[in-house]
Amino acid sequence: MKKEVKIQFLGAAGTVTGSKCLMDTSGLKILIDCGLFQGTKAWRELNWQEPGFDVEKLDFVLLTHGHLDHVGYLPRLVKRGFTGKIYGTAPTLAITRIILKDSAKIQEEDAERANKEGFSRHHPALPLYTEEDAQNTLEYLEIQPRDHWIPLSEDITVRFRYNGHILGATFIEMDIYGKRFVFSGDIGRPEDPLLFDPDKPDKADYIFMETTYGDRIHPDEDLREILAPIIRETIHRRGNLIIPSFAVERTQVLIYLLWKMYEKNKIPRIPVVIDSPMGKEVLQVFLQYPDWHKVSRDEFRAVLDYVEIVDSYRETWNVIDNTQPKIVIAGSGMVTGGRVLTYLKQLIDEESTTVLLIGFQAEGTRGRDLKEGAKEIKFFGKYYPVRAKIESLDSLSAHADQKELLNWLSEVRGKPEKVFLVHGEPESAGVFEGKIKEMYSWDTCIPKHNDVITLWI
Repeated sequence: MKKEVKIQFLGAAGTVTGSKCLMDTSGLKILIDCGLFQGTKAWRELNWQEPGFDVEKLDFVLLTHGHLDHVGYLPRLVKRGFTGKIYGTAPTLAITRIILKDSAKIQEEDAERANKEGFSRHHPALPLYTEEDAQNTLEYLEIQPRDHWIPLSEDITVRFRYNGHILGATFIEMDIYGKRFVFSGDIGRPEDPLLFDPDKPDKADYIFMETTYGDRIHPDEDLREILAPIIRETIHRRGNLIIPSFAVERTQVLIYLLWKMYEKNKIPRIPVVIDSPMGKEVLQVFLQYPDWHKVSRDEFRAVLDYVEIVDSYRETWNVIDNTQPKIVIAGSGMVTGGRVLTYLKQLIDEESTTVLLIGFQAEGTRGRDLKEGAKEIKFFGKYYPVRAKIESLDSLSAHADQKELLNWLSEVRGKPEKVFLVHGEPESAGVFEGKIKEMYSWDTCIPKHNDVITLWI
């Protein structure tokens, strides 16, 4: 007798954020990732709505990795009655702890600032969740090993496999009633400066595939050759090079590359400031889990000696007031929040400032607006003119490009029954669908937000 499996696409369908995929079997209810929506207001408002399923009946949450758009909704889930188990690898859960605490703190600070300065239409403005909510979530986290099959029930097993992208990131293989379901998560790039190459699936009946860069190829460029003149120009103009950066992975890659460039005399000595408490904590996670990356402890300690790490908000202002040319790396990577807003609010109207955008910039974010040439940008309810020079580096992205995504599928034996294309904007998913059909002749589907698909197995 065939078994029913219902799949509900609760996030990262038609967009790159808010990753959530609900698997409803006759035995268990399992959520793959539990992320926050970012970007346009319409997507962000979904964070405040009811989750779209009975949270109290959810048995498991399986996390592919620790980025906010994959774990940031967890405190809301717990607050609504979730009492199941949250599984992930050890580095993923270590990063999740850091991300959730930081996110909650930012939520509370933003609400406090909105109430104090009166720029919110909500009276009073409230945080999406509090630090206490984040702390309450941590008791449900359970570390799982890599590359081992873990039984969830008599008929369902799961395995976490190395995927690059960020420290601890995996794709998830799940066997349900004898069928193999593969959830790609976010796929990393080959030859990453810090991480090993992603593993590849060799068997799949159903694939849930990210398409963030499904419509483009990353430039084949030497990052050091691009960074060096930008840094020299910053010194010449006696300005500031501000790099909005994702605190997990991109910050660590950046400071490693800068240190390497300095060691090889590619750039002169210039202060490199890391204004990201979360980025500092993630550096410690790298030291804690050396088997997950390819940089030695001695190298990481040398990198830490090379940079200046800012701890307090008071130190942030000391950095801003210091007129010495410098590089400032601060979160967040898409300029949606974090301490980088304080720097840009003060310095984006100065012609001596350069803003270097790295990684994907989602629709509706300040990062996307800057990349597309915005002449003014809004911070905390006010508009500021953009006189800074805006640069961008797509090749520093932690996401595989179209060619690399297609290659990730290259070892799958046979023909999957269906490939679901998620975690991409509509154009990107559409282009990638054509490439999969051209190369593999596989059946594909691009689900919309909240679509429910029923499979009989």
